[in-house]
Amino acid sequence: MSAGKLYLIPNTLGGETTEDIIPQGVAQIAVQLRVFAVEDIKSARRLLRKIDRTFPIDESEFFVLNKATVSSDIYHLIKAMKTGKNVGIISEAGCAGIADPGAVLVSLAHENEIQVCPTVGPSSILLTLIGSGFNGQLFTFHGYLPKDQKERIRKLKDLEQRARRSGETQLFMDTPFRAMHIFEDLLNELADDTLLCVASNMTLHNERIQTRTIADWRENAYDLSKQLVMFALGKLS
Repeated sequence: MSAGKLYLIPNTLGGETTEDIIPQGVAQIAVQLRVFAVEDIKSARRLLRKIDRTFPIDESEFFVLNKATVSSDIYHLIKAMKTGKNVGIISEAGCAGIADPGAVLVSLAHENEIQVCPTVGPSSILLTLIGSGFNGQLFTFHGYLPKDQKERIRKLKDLEQRARRSGETQLFMDTPFRAMHIFEDLLNELADDTLLCVASNMTLHNERIQTRTIADWRENAYDLSKQLVMFALGKLS
């Protein structure tokens, strides 16, 4: 018996439909699977029903895979694949495997010589990078910034200097409840001529992405409260 495969299935970034976000071929793979490692079970089930209203939820197995998961918690999925079952990872990060806890299962699959099959989907990180006008050949994603404001400001100034020195694009994010605090720190603490890209609600009906100097942003800032936001510092190509 040949081993099963591990598929990385993309999620939406909050949209109610999948047609314009998840490629048809990827959707067809997703609805053929019956075993899933997921960051959030309710969200994963909603995604599968968005793709196919008749998807057999009750005939499928869902196992939680989050930032607290360790290899021993999910080794049973490796055993399942060794017996021929295909498994899908569905994260809350859009494109599975990027800023996503699913990497622990991917790593385990490689260790056990199980074929890993990444699929195409939305990533707010990549959408921000390609929409910013900044360097797309040299970039770093820093994830979430420190919660403490003093530490956060120090981090922001460090990222500003990195972008200025090397031209390397610096990408970072925070929760919808802290996005406005990040924005205020950027506008209050960075130099007037520093370039900042703000990308909010990517792939949604109210998507906005714009690159301006800090001085321009002070005149054109908008409310980012409770929005999904990515930030980038860099130099225009």
